[in-house]
Amino acid sequence: MAEELSYVLVTPYSIRKSRTGGIIARLISRTGLDLVAARMFAPSEELVEKYAASIVTETEPRYRATQELIRKYVSKNFAPAEGAGQPRVLLLVFKGSDAVNKLRSTVGHIVNERTSGETIRDTYGDYLVDEQGNVSYFEPGVLAPPDAASARKNLLLWAAYSDGDGGLLEDAVQFTLGAKVEKTLVLIKPDNFRFPNARPGGVIDLFSRTGLYIIACKVHCMSVAQAEEFYGPVLDVLMDKLKGRSGETARALLENEFSIKLGDDVQTKLGDLLGPINGRENWEQIVKFMAGSKPSECPTEKRHLPGTEKCIAICYQGIDAVRKIREVLGPTDPSKAPHGTIRREFGSTIMVNAAHASDSPENGQREMGIVQIKENNLKPLIESWYGE
Repeated sequence: MAEELSYVLVTPYSIRKSRTGGIIARLISRTGLDLVAARMFAPSEELVEKYAASIVTETEPRYRATQELIRKYVSKNFAPAEGAGQPRVLLLVFKGSDAVNKLRSTVGHIVNERTSGETIRDTYGDYLVDEQGNVSYFEPGVLAPPDAASARKNLLLWAAYSDGDGGLLEDAVQFTLGAKVEKTLVLIKPDNFRFPNARPGGVIDLFSRTGLYIIACKVHCMSVAQAEEFYGPVLDVLMDKLKGRSGETARALLENEFSIKLGDDVQTKLGDLLGPINGRENWEQIVKFMAGSKPSECPTEKRHLPGTEKCIAICYQGIDAVRKIREVLGPTDPSKAPHGTIRREFGSTIMVNAAHASDSPENGQREMGIVQIKENNLKPLIESWYGE
């Protein structure tokens, strides 16, 4: 079966209740599809009106009634409300064989005679009726298209509004006057994407403990040039830090090989010589881990092209955001990270450690500029796929 594009919209309520991670975990692990794009939206009234108008497609009374319910829900909950901030909606785009049906099956139908917890809506949705059979409460959790034609139509619609209504939603959340509000960058690293699994969503789910707000989300493949710039400050640190270990290791090897005794001064000289070499090699391995190629092995003409490794870049906003995120993340070495932190739960080595988080608001700004958190890579993907 040919590959398709389809999508899931995470509703403002699900985002507000920090259910984003759990939803993403199920979508990836249950479908086996490739997450190829993600973008936050604060939908305008115009976008909401056009999307709501596209929802009702069924003629069979029961399914049509459900779609009418969803249409009303979208009109009420997606549109901006004066004095209450802007509702945030997350658009997730997936690619793969039979993508529409796989996502629909994982999302589930909102009207069920029983709740098993098997589908996303079993867990995160609500459909309550009163004694007369009238709907008293309705929350779908997520929205997905019923068929390929609807997927195409709505992806093109959201793509058309993705510049003006989507991106970095700095003003979507309201804070009290004078609050110490910060923005920080998180990268869900490539080790979470080796095969379709729940890890990316699991990492995001743990970050939700901070109570911070997601105001930007992007699927990003770092170029070698971006990875070099991103981890540029680490190079000198590694070259200096590894002098001691390199000198000590080289001294032991030489003494063993030649059956000689070397002094501390020789060890220092060996460290001064080998530390920068060892440090650069470690740094090149980091770049390769993030972008897919070492700088020394990447042809000049490919340095600025998207790499072969995938990340999810997320901007979190809130009071004391940098500290809160880094506390949940844990220290660089997973073996030294406290129980319950992301790196203890998901990391394996100092390099392969699940996620990155900015260590200051200033570095957050620098890093968001490098990964181009505001970049709209959704629109060209959709328009190219459908030949628009």
